[in-house]
Amino acid sequence: MTAPRILVTPRSMSVPDSPAVRRLRSAGFTVVTPTPGRQPTGADLAATVPGVVGWIAGVESIDADVLARADALKVISRNGAGRDAIDATAADAAGVQVLTARGANAQGVAELALALTLMGLRGLPEASAALRAGQWRRGTGREAAGRTLGVVGFGAIGRRLAGLARGLGMRVVAHDPFVTDGGDVPLLPLADLLRSSEVVSLHVPPSPDGPLLGSAELALLRDDVVLVNTARSTLVDEVALLAALESGRIALYSVDAFDREPPEPSALLAHPRVAPTPHLGAATTESVRRASDAAVDNLLAALTALGIRGT
Repeated sequence: MTAPRILVTPRSMSVPDSPAVRRLRSAGFTVVTPTPGRQPTGADLAATVPGVVGWIAGVESIDADVLARADALKVISRNGAGRDAIDATAADAAGVQVLTARGANAQGVAELALALTLMGLRGLPEASAALRAGQWRRGTGREAAGRTLGVVGFGAIGRRLAGLARGLGMRVVAHDPFVTDGGDVPLLPLADLLRSSEVVSLHVPPSPDGPLLGSAELALLRDDVVLVNTARSTLVDEVALLAALESGRIALYSVDAFDREPPEPSALLAHPRVAPTPHLGAATTESVRRASDAAVDNLLAALTALGIRGT
């Protein structure tokens, strides 16, 4: 009997003899890793997806063309919390379950958001750049204690960030239309949060309706605000954001995850008060381990429920 085939494409999980690959082989599956340690292209995926029953996926785009070739696929299990890289309509039409490792990277992303918050409050990017250029420029920063942090999206990451920030003495408010009980964190309408927060941190998925923060929303922000975006770059209108940065109203904009990775060079990314990072939120040893374990657990459980087992 031929062992069912599972496709593994995340860079950290597809390297030879990774713990994920070992677990899947031990469970009796044949593991397919088309580009070990490298993000696959659409052509790579199209060539290897036929015949696989399960897929552990990373950040690569899984579009309708790829799914059309997935003649045996039953389950996609992502090693992250988002599913926006997967064509949900095509997956649903093909009867493919899409699972995510919700909460596995919450601590790593929350810690990065807090680090970017502190960096913005103290003006570190501009100070560091000036010193590298031979200038001794000491600006006056702000301490976190007593400042108001507005968390947009009060799920696992947002709640973890709230706890970390309150440990430093920050006041935390949140906005999330899907949450009715924030505990001891006040839930505010988005406009009120934007008006009242000295730091705004975004933790929501992108919307097909366009940016969450357009020119009207950016106009509500307080002067000298620190805007942290560890979710997706498309949450913020980049043209309006660049104008707000040029006006001096935004102290720092930090962005960690992009619609296209790596992003194309742009005036926004080159701006001195923009701190871009290359999708580092979940790039910790601990987050990678938790997300990898969750992706394998979710896939094996789903396949078992469908009656698909290794040999």
